[in-house]
Amino acid sequence: METTTRQWRTPPALPVLKLVAAAGVLALGILLAEGDLLRPVLGALGAALLAGWGIRDVIAPVRLAVDPNGITVPAGWTGRRHLPWSAVETIRVQRRPGRGFAGPALEIDTSDSLHLFSRLDLGADPEDVADALAAARPEPTDPDRA
Repeated sequence: METTTRQWRTPPALPVLKLVAAAGVLALGILLAEGDLLRPVLGALGAALLAGWGIRDVIAPVRLAVDPNGITVPAGWTGRRHLPWSAVETIRVQRRPGRGFAGPALEIDTSDSLHLFSRLDLGADPEDVADALAAARPEPTDPDRA
C-alpha cells in the first residue's frame, strides 16, 4: 500500500487548447457577423464558456487524488471532496461506445454519488488509474478473525 498522495490532472496542453478555441470562436462570431448582432453575441457566449472551462483547468487541474485515507474528487467548480475508503463502493472502468462520451471512463461509485473520469480528466489511461487506486486501497479487516 502506498503511503504518499498520488494525483492525476488534466494534461497541461488541454486548458491552452480550450483558451485558443475560445479566441477562435469569438473571432468567428465577429468575422461572420455581416451586420448581424446575434452572431458576435453567440460567439462571445461560446467563447466565454470555453474560456471558463479552460480557466477552471488552470485553477484546479487535479481531478483525482488518492492517499491512505481515501480518494479526493472534484466538488463544484474548483472545490474538492474527500471520500474515505469506507464510502467507496466500487472502482471500475466502463467502456462507453457511441456518441458523446466514448472511450474508457473511470467510475468511482459511492453510496450517494457517481464520479466519472475520462483520459482527458486524468492525463492517464483510466485502466492504469483504476489499478493504482486498487493498489492504494487498504485491505478490508475481517471482524470475525481474531
